[in-house]
Amino acid sequence: MKQSGSTLLELMVVLSVSAILLGIAIPGFSALTSNSRLVAATNELVSSLHLARSEAIKRNSRVVLCTSATGTSCVASGGWHQGWLVFHDPNNNAVLDSGETVILARQSFPAGLKLNGNQWIAKYISYTPSGATRTISGVLQVGTLTVCNESAASGTARWIVVSSTGRPRTVKVVLASCPLTQ
Repeated sequence: MKQSGSTLLELMVVLSVSAILLGIAIPGFSALTSNSRLVAATNELVSSLHLARSEAIKRNSRVVLCTSATGTSCVASGGWHQGWLVFHDPNNNAVLDSGETVILARQSFPAGLKLNGNQWIAKYISYTPSGATRTISGVLQVGTLTVCNESAASGTARWIVVSSTGRPRTVKVVLASCPLTQ
């Protein structure tokens, strides 16, 4: 009876080829994972914006989306990556008061993702009964939210652009670095 098997040389060749293939595949897989997290975070905020807008129209009253680190109150510091609230704001002050209905509470993003808004939408986005965005003083509220990987020195990011009608749209961009704040 003759036994067949692999020689040590054949095993070394297979291991070498496998190591080369893994060396090529792992950076690509890392980029794919990073991009997937970026797209998922972007889509989640866009979904929350659509929810806030539709709730404002449905309720015929102001609905606000604000930054929230606790999930129970709006905060004035930090970015959108720490989480947010969508709530019905019948008294039009863009602050979650006692008795106001929380429609959605989103917890913080995984470490490494940053989400910041520019001046007009840095802390809250307020939808009127018509579905348009307005500050509590009545000024048109438009702006851009940037979603990016904090660790990336440069790379793809997403902008969520909120228009004068209140509709959000996404834009794929390449940034030199992930802005900490805007």
